[in-house]
Amino acid sequence: MDELITLDYGSGGKKTSRLISGEILPRFSNSALGELGDGAVLPGAAELVFSTDSFVVDPLFFPGGDIGKLAVCGTVNDIAMCGGEAKYLSLSLIIEEGLPRETLGRVLDSVKRAADAAGVIVATGDTKVVERAHGDGLYINTAGIGFLRHPGLSPRNMREGDVVILSGTAGDHGAAVMLARGGLLEAGDAVRSDCAALCALAEALLCSGAEVRCLRDPTRGGVATTLCEFAESSGLGIELRESEIPVRPAVRAACALLGLDALYCANEGKMLAVVSAETADRALEAMRATETGKDSAVIGRVSGADGRVVLRTESGGGRILQKLAGAQLPRIC
Repeated sequence: MDELITLDYGSGGKKTSRLISGEILPRFSNSALGELGDGAVLPGAAELVFSTDSFVVDPLFFPGGDIGKLAVCGTVNDIAMCGGEAKYLSLSLIIEEGLPRETLGRVLDSVKRAADAAGVIVATGDTKVVERAHGDGLYINTAGIGFLRHPGLSPRNMREGDVVILSGTAGDHGAAVMLARGGLLEAGDAVRSDCAALCALAEALLCSGAEVRCLRDPTRGGVATTLCEFAESSGLGIELRESEIPVRPAVRAACALLGLDALYCANEGKMLAVVSAETADRALEAMRATETGKDSAVIGRVSGADGRVVLRTESGGGRILQKLAGAQLPRIC
């Protein structure tokens, strides 16, 4: 491991995994942390789910959202992906000296709207102010706690032949933030963040009667990195078909302009679900009946025990997908 921490260690890819496995797990290893999910089912309190996240997005406001909405949705979604129902949030603000009060007010109003829409209460928090040029405007940390409604979700439950479903188009958030950062977006442009709470979508799927193995929202590292984590945890392979992965034409064009891959661009309002093949139609019907899941599509299947993710390209070839190796998109969430 490098002597110094670089931005690559926050990418959600290979170096993030090395940091967790090399520095964090050896010190704090326990059954809850060892699952390495977005949230944790607490041992000794089987009905509680807990998660925490920090948000450092640049710019603070972008088409489709802002750092406040992102903070609420990101934490609520982590709890939902564990089969939980989020109820309470903490809200901690690290404010850079010189941030306009009007900017802070806009962010807090956004937090309020997103929390109300998700049905969660901001129950506690903290505020710190750091010297000018030491905080990039505003950082937010949120922690969430909720009740476990659907236990047992884990990539380790995956079986050969299972179906992989994506609840909509890939790469929207990452592409929107990068275009906004470069001043390349104007009002009304088609590239917008998909930032949204996934509570209703997850609940609809989990109550549909489908055999759901695991859920995850593909944030840092995108769809490709998330599915590599599934394959790593289960020891099984996943085969994707490029032609079946929905990507908005405007996002595809933006990725071509910026030299990005939509499969590695973050989403903040999409869900990956692995379900049994026998119940895939039921799962799709339930997901498509919700606003956030109306564009859900089967994008691949779980294959043999090789632990690899392979993309079958539209030209007929095969491409092995790996975890993001560096920081393709720094400061996106």
